Amino acid sequence: MQSEDLKNLVEAALPAIATANAAALEELRVSLLGKNGSVTNLLKSLGGMDPDARKAAGAEINRVKGQITEALTTRRAVLDEAALAAKLAAERIDVTQPPRPDPIGALHPLSRTHEELAAIFAAMGFAIAEGPDIESDWNNFSALNIPSHHPARAMMDTFYLQAAENARPPVLRTHTSPVQIRTMLEWAKTDGLGTSPVPIRIIVPGRTFRADHDATHSPMFHQCEGLVIGEGITLGHLKGCLIDFLRAYFGIPELPVRLRSSYFPFTEPSMEVDIGWNRKTGELGGGSDWLEIGGSGMVHPNVLANCGIDPRRFQGFAFGVGLERITMLKHGIADLRLFFESDVRWLRHYGVSPLTPASLHEGI
Repeated sequence: MQSEDLKNLVEAALPAIATANAAALEELRVSLLGKNGSVTNLLKSLGGMDPDARKAAGAEINRVKGQITEALTTRRAVLDEAALAAKLAAERIDVTQPPRPDPIGALHPLSRTHEELAAIFAAMGFAIAEGPDIESDWNNFSALNIPSHHPARAMMDTFYLQAAENARPPVLRTHTSPVQIRTMLEWAKTDGLGTSPVPIRIIVPGRTFRADHDATHSPMFHQCEGLVIGEGITLGHLKGCLIDFLRAYFGIPELPVRLRSSYFPFTEPSMEVDIGWNRKTGELGGGSDWLEIGGSGMVHPNVLANCGIDPRRFQGFAFGVGLERITMLKHGIADLRLFFESDVRWLRHYGVSPLTPASLHEGI
């Protein structure tokens, strides 16, 4: 091949390489330097030349091959850099942008109720106590003066776990009352035996479990119980505490509240807690009807004794409400199952902004 032909090859190849895209660049590489490419074929033709001509032609062809290889490498680098820049631009996130106008989410109404109860009872001097979801039979039933034949112990009502040999099976707690037992047992070891005991004053919000499921019951639900133990505690303290709590939570200053005689194994006397409402309209605080929302009573002497507390010296009261129940009443929610269906539309309707924490002006 003459030098003029090599020159023409280079002059045609270099501009084509400089403007080629990724696919065209690969085609040019194959057509020039591939197994049957133009430059490769020129190198193969060197075998038929005499030594002097082969030396001169080989040097010229290798120079052209070097020019083309360098041009291919440079163009490939440019294309790779452009592709990377395009990918980075497409995947770029500007963290300085303002938030999107979509809803930022909301607190579940049960979480809000938990916060409101904590705020109300904290103003009354109550602390929050917690305990495990899996409890012993003693803490869940026996210590609370619940006899062995009580329906709550039946397999159809309670979730029992596998027990060790010759032992009572543990249970998923059917109420948050076992935390009251745990608290009284610890108190009896310290303040309860002292000369100037510090009274117990706690609320116990948490999950509970029972074998029940319909529009107003769930296998897993939430309760909040309260417990006060000390010297000179009377039924009047219980009534005043419940009236202040219910009027603060529902935001009705003159909400009618009554205590109605009932029976619970762990309190004596025992009382259901009713609030005034209108059966026809569902309005709380209005009308002449009554709606039961919880249970209460003075702690049974047997429960105190089971926890190592002298019932001749100390008295106390306890109460309990279902968090779902009071939340449904406050917000007009008709079906308990909606609390656990994770419907974002429902949550946006009944939820509360997480940026506005519960405060006392909402209640007490």
